[in-house]
Amino acid sequence: MTAPSAATVSWSPADRAAHGRNARARAPRSGHGDFGTAPDRPDVIDVLARQSATRLPELVPIRYGRMLESPFRFYRGAAAVMAADLGPLPRTGLDVQLCGDAHLLNFRLLASPERRLVFDINDFDETFPGPFEWDVKRLAASLVIAGRANGFPVGRQDEAVLRCVRAYRERMREFARMRTLDVWYAQDDADRLRRLLASALDKEGRRRTARATARARTRTHMRAFAKLTTLTPQGRRITADPPLIMPLRDLEAGAPAEQEDRYLQSLLEQYARTLPSERRHLLRHYRLVDVARKVVGVGSVGTRCWILLLLGRDDDDPLLLQAKEAQKSVLAPYTDGERYDNQGNRVVAGQRLMQTTSDIFLGWTHVIGLDGLGRDFYVRQLLDWKGIARPETMDPALLDLFGQVCGASLARAHARSGDPVAIAAYLGGGDRFDRALPHFAQAYADRNERDFAALGEAARTGRVEAADL
Repeated sequence: MTAPSAATVSWSPADRAAHGRNARARAPRSGHGDFGTAPDRPDVIDVLARQSATRLPELVPIRYGRMLESPFRFYRGAAAVMAADLGPLPRTGLDVQLCGDAHLLNFRLLASPERRLVFDINDFDETFPGPFEWDVKRLAASLVIAGRANGFPVGRQDEAVLRCVRAYRERMREFARMRTLDVWYAQDDADRLRRLLASALDKEGRRRTARATARARTRTHMRAFAKLTTLTPQGRRITADPPLIMPLRDLEAGAPAEQEDRYLQSLLEQYARTLPSERRHLLRHYRLVDVARKVVGVGSVGTRCWILLLLGRDDDDPLLLQAKEAQKSVLAPYTDGERYDNQGNRVVAGQRLMQTTSDIFLGWTHVIGLDGLGRDFYVRQLLDWKGIARPETMDPALLDLFGQVCGASLARAHARSGDPVAIAAYLGGGDRFDRALPHFAQAYADRNERDFAALGEAARTGRVEAADL
């Protein structure tokens, strides 16, 4: 039997379940607790340097500086390092569309097109098909790393992982019993999460949850517009904040104005072709007035990321888009998933597979820059109702609950693209898989701390340059 796919949808539920149970021979559930560094493991600084070689050299020191702030910040920037560690491990062969960077800060509140708050995965730069357990392991390790940063005892760290993985397993078993369309339509809206958290939190915890939800509703494009732009004699323009925000007019001061204008229009026009016709119609109501390069996140620092300011009726009718460079997924060398000619298309396709509702302006493009080189981008709205977790403020109980919510949400994302019947059968009704993951997460957190120290040593000896920004 081969893995269930579009070509094998005629399999009965019993055959699919048998396929899942048979995967235990390839990758025993208890074996997922094992992690040891491979003898031929690549040098961590070399892995990071290979990524940096394709990035803007003047921004690479900012990337290293952010990664050196803490082991958790290092972990956020080291998805390529973990991909190289996961690749050689025994795998189930039960493939899904992976997030590829499923740490706990990549789960957050987002706005649906219907203007409702939903909880979902947010970052898909590394999305790629692969074995479901890779995302689960990256999420599990992030809980231990966050727990260590907060000084939680090992037992509480392990409990957070155990509850997270149990939530994943139990939610997947629910999806295995559901009709296909019901799986596809399932979502985690803010009201459902609030009820779940309220049942387990004390009064202060409920107050903090309500405040976080309200705060997410204020993080609109209008707030970003007020923060990021200024009214100038030439009209509304993006405010420079070098080196983190650099308007294109400053970056390309030597380029002829008409060449710059052609570049901007090319970017927008090619992106618009990837939108459905009604979204293209909506986009035509706006005109592009300014573009700036922005430094974002940790792992993405050094890739090209543009803010596009468009205006509609007047200067108080903005649309802020973010065009982010899409490079090859760090998972690609270790899987046999579909290859895309355009990496922006890969990101958008993966996001649409995993998210219940995606940004109405989500699309992709390929642009020939003023330097003559072509690059892939994906485009979405900038800062639209995003509520971001703050693990450093969580006590053990809240970290437990947040981990459970993330685990359940990840199961929903995986069930959309994978086979929930086979995955649920592999996981089973017992807790053998659950109990293995804390061992993996602790071992990987140890590895992460050693890699963090190695980057610190490389910065001290001059092997890499790190900047505080």
